[in-house]
Amino acid sequence: MRFDNAFFELSCGTLEQLAPSDIPEVAFSGRSNVGKSSMLNKLLSRKALARTSSVPGKTVTLNFYRVDNVRFVDLPGYGFAKAPQKEKERWGRMTEGYFTSGRDIRLVVQLIDMRHPPTADDMQMLNYLKDSGLKFAVALTKSDKLKKMQRLEREKLLEEELAFLGNVPVIAYSTENGEGAEELRKLIEDYCG
Repeated sequence: MRFDNAFFELSCGTLEQLAPSDIPEVAFSGRSNVGKSSMLNKLLSRKALARTSSVPGKTVTLNFYRVDNVRFVDLPGYGFAKAPQKEKERWGRMTEGYFTSGRDIRLVVQLIDMRHPPTADDMQMLNYLKDSGLKFAVALTKSDKLKKMQRLEREKLLEEELAFLGNVPVIAYSTENGEGAEELRKLIEDYCG
């Protein structure tokens, strides 16, 4: 798969705007400001294909990117405290509607900030993915932000925090230094090839 051969395809603000599912899809899920758009840019070797922001809650649509014969889907972030409740509910309906729409979703990459224990929203999403039967992996973002001892401590705690997932792949990831990017690309190719 030519990861650098990517282009923006479509943005959907409602489920009715979804194009038909005619090729495999890889979805990227996570709370606001966890680094979904930055991860997409890194994986696709582009600086600004997916829009990033220092302000959480900017991805409020389903954004589709075409990579050869696969679509990458940037889902709306969850857990943004300052967003109005109605808007949060709309994002939730969009994400759940996407997952239950019968699309050819080969893999969901669930992003969690490695520096902190999974939030209640993260745990809800992990349980949803586990119960849904969808194939998924966990990407622990911002791994570069931890000092060596902090990282060792978080890795030990994460083993306990994520033990209920069984053998789901868990990958430490950094947009800054590229850690985990090749491992994620290989995983995507394995599921979509």
